[in-house]
Amino acid sequence: MELWNNTLENSFFLIGILQFSKYPGLVCATITFLYLVAVTSNGLLLLLIALDKRLHVPMYFLLSQLSLMDLLFTTIVSPKTFVDYLHGQSIISFSGCGFQIFSILTIGGAEDVLLAFMAYDRYIAIQHPLSYMVFMRPKFCWSMVATSWLLASMNALVHTIYTMHFPFCRTREISHLLCEIPPLLKLACADTSQYKFILYPTGVTFLLIPISGIIASYTLVLTAVFHMPSTQGRQKALLTCSSHLTVVGLYYGAAVFMYVLPSAYHNPQQDNIISVFYTIITPALNPLIYSLRNKDVLEALKKLLGKGPSGQEL
Repeated sequence: MELWNNTLENSFFLIGILQFSKYPGLVCATITFLYLVAVTSNGLLLLLIALDKRLHVPMYFLLSQLSLMDLLFTTIVSPKTFVDYLHGQSIISFSGCGFQIFSILTIGGAEDVLLAFMAYDRYIAIQHPLSYMVFMRPKFCWSMVATSWLLASMNALVHTIYTMHFPFCRTREISHLLCEIPPLLKLACADTSQYKFILYPTGVTFLLIPISGIIASYTLVLTAVFHMPSTQGRQKALLTCSSHLTVVGLYYGAAVFMYVLPSAYHNPQQDNIISVFYTIITPALNPLIYSLRNKDVLEALKKLLGKGPSGQEL
């Protein structure tokens, strides 16, 4: 099979969910709507946390970083999908594909680690409430965020460089919504079995360590919550924890399916749906999950809109 050079002029064709759908216009409109919801909700949450002093605590600082990651995550995919639909063809350059792989792996990996740190934050808040601000001092919070980005970007850089060094064949159609490693490796005109053997345990490890930390933290948290003497305190703690666990379940469920489930269980249609779920749907849902049931966020929103907690004009 004829090879083609990996130059900046060469491009891939993304055959994603729009091409698989019988109603691409409706799918594109849905994706655009979800993107607008994600931008509005995450942007508003970032604004509220920045402006309201009551939200200047570690839990909301970490939540603001999650919103920032979600905002970046969906922006990598949704606008391009809309533009490609208008042009009638989804083309991405070789360098653009590499950038997309690096970005998705970096932001996704950073979110993996950050969700584990958020679980640790809830553990400290419930198990050691009197020492909470000592443990979760600003410098430590910033170090957690920096660690999330650093670990994820290092992992992403290694995998992006190694993936893009393979020679690719004339068949340049990627059966996927975006450039990701598993579908791209199918186009390689070289033996990728050794790399896949390394890629699989690496992905499992990168997901397994954070999720193990989350499970350990919430095991201790839930044990402490159910021993609380105050019913009101127990309900408030469970409400906060349930929001975080819902986000964890949505994100890790999709990530495990995409990067941990063996390739024999994958097909292009399923992979496209899962990609839409964790790059477009989840970023739109996360801020709503956290804010709609959060009294502090709702009061901050009322204050921003010019109303007090009771709903009366100030």
